[in-house]
Amino acid sequence: MSYQQAQHDIPRAQAPTGKYLTKFQRKLLQENLQKDLSDSYRQRIEIMLLADEGKSQTEICQILGCCAATARHWIHIARMGMAHQWQDFPIGRPKAVNEQYLERLKELVSNSPRDYGYSFRRWTANWLQKHLAKELGVEISDRHIKRLLKQMGLSTLPKSQNAEASNTQPRNKSKILIKDLRSARLTDDSDFLSIKFTKLGRNVDTYGA
Repeated sequence: MSYQQAQHDIPRAQAPTGKYLTKFQRKLLQENLQKDLSDSYRQRIEIMLLADEGKSQTEICQILGCCAATARHWIHIARMGMAHQWQDFPIGRPKAVNEQYLERLKELVSNSPRDYGYSFRRWTANWLQKHLAKELGVEISDRHIKRLLKQMGLSTLPKSQNAEASNTQPRNKSKILIKDLRSARLTDDSDFLSIKFTKLGRNVDTYGA
């Protein structure tokens, strides 16, 4: 089903009031929807228009037959007041990682994979690069994903594991060092005392009280 077909199913009494878009943005999108556009450009416009009418992500996916990730992304664009810039996100494969890629990576890591239709609970570098390759057309290695996350101060590991990994090792090392110092100090002191007592004993035998 297309956006135009969905409009015929809406009674006039339930005309959209505009949830995210300004009048200018809605008019601009509707005008561009009448032009000869590629399916991808048309879909992004239809997603924002339907979202503005109050349709949920699930309903938009059912109406347009798009994936949840695509619907979520363009609903976010509409919510941020950037719908009039719909052409600023070119379709095709960017030559390298760009700002859009980094923002999307950050958004994915900050949310559960289940929000995007996956069954698992935590992202891995492999699944992040697969998802972004499908959505944005940028294919990079798992190692590159990990490097980007590290640069942004993010990780796919739970916070508790991150804290444990950073705190456990230094604590163990400090305990070992303190223990070694104590044992070494005791050994040195015991040797010193035995030598002193030996000398004292010899002096007593030789010179008397």
